[in-house]
Amino acid sequence: METLLAISVALSAGLFMSRVVKPLKLPAVTGYLVAGILIGPYCLGLLGIKGFGFTSTEEVSAMSIINDVALGFIAFAIGDEFRLSQLKKTGKQATIIGIFQAVITTLLVDAVLIGLHFILGEDKLPLSTAIILGAIASATAPAATLMVVRQYKAKGKLTSLLLPIVALDDAVGLIIFAVSLGVAKTLHNGELSLVSVIVDPLIEIFVSLVVGGIIGWILSYCERFFRSNTKRQALVVTAISLAVALSKYHSSIGEVHIGFSPLLVCMMLGTVFCNVCDFSAELMEKTDKWTAPIFILFFVLSGAELEFSVFGDLAIVGIGIVYIIARSLGKYFGARISATFVKCEPHIKKYLGITLLPQAGVALGMSITAMTALGAEGVIIRNIVLFGVLIYELFGPTLTKIALMKAGEISPKVDKPRVAPAKD
Repeated sequence: METLLAISVALSAGLFMSRVVKPLKLPAVTGYLVAGILIGPYCLGLLGIKGFGFTSTEEVSAMSIINDVALGFIAFAIGDEFRLSQLKKTGKQATIIGIFQAVITTLLVDAVLIGLHFILGEDKLPLSTAIILGAIASATAPAATLMVVRQYKAKGKLTSLLLPIVALDDAVGLIIFAVSLGVAKTLHNGELSLVSVIVDPLIEIFVSLVVGGIIGWILSYCERFFRSNTKRQALVVTAISLAVALSKYHSSIGEVHIGFSPLLVCMMLGTVFCNVCDFSAELMEKTDKWTAPIFILFFVLSGAELEFSVFGDLAIVGIGIVYIIARSLGKYFGARISATFVKCEPHIKKYLGITLLPQAGVALGMSITAMTALGAEGVIIRNIVLFGVLIYELFGPTLTKIALMKAGEISPKVDKPRVAPAKD
């Protein structure tokens, strides 16, 4: 009963706040996040009234399965952006921009934070911490970006490039993070492991793409045996749930760690499905319509998970501000430089970097890995990333909307005049 009550409260709060932020011309995603903060442990949850908010972070974490499923559907939807017909037009540009903007962002954040390390000293900002934060900076949140694109029905060359680039961020970010974590471990422990630096990330990406591709092919084949759209949609849900479940599997063979990226598995599932299944476009459109409550819950729970306790440490706040500024500059100029290199249109060069600012789940996952591997230094990384996510999640969707509007890819809504009923 308590779980169902929590879900209903979260949905109600999200829907209510979406109406509150609409007159302010803010994206619905921002409203969902604010709703999560309000019913979270640092606001209404402090009252300790069951059913009136989440009284602890443990209560929010207990609903993690909703986040897992929502991310699966989000990654599946992004896979639709990798249709071969579309990739022929934007594939080369998206790949080059996706790789280089991530690398440039990492290098800039690394340079700035390493400089800050020499100013503050090893106690306040360890060198290994600075290196890891540079790697985490490369990650972009696909969820908020996708929701803004859907809400405002954004269309155009910038949007066509944006979603594949956000998806590529995951693969590039995994490699950069794994290499940086290996270097950080060497500085921390004095031991260099080539397996953790090179082999593990490559295996994770490879097995994720293979498993996602196999499930996508099986889904496409099985869809032919059903004529009803309802049953076909049920099969899609089954495939995504299976992909999310399998991506939780982790194992080790000697020093080699075998794991999966849920986003990459589900993204590859969507990519194969949309390119193999003849009626995939219709099914994906129908699936998008009924997943709205899941996405609302995802963002409300994301807001409830934000840790406001990080504001209690001024050092974390200061380093976090530097991290946010450096990452923002890296994303903007990294995208602008690489977009210029592949000869994109002026409005893409100008606004693409702004749309890449949101950061959430992938970055938080990396910070947890770092915390496990580096102990006390990892805690510093976790808190700085939490601070960054708090700011990026609240303001990132709005900046993405503004950038897409300035680029002319969101059409302003025109209120249709009400026609009075004809009199007899």
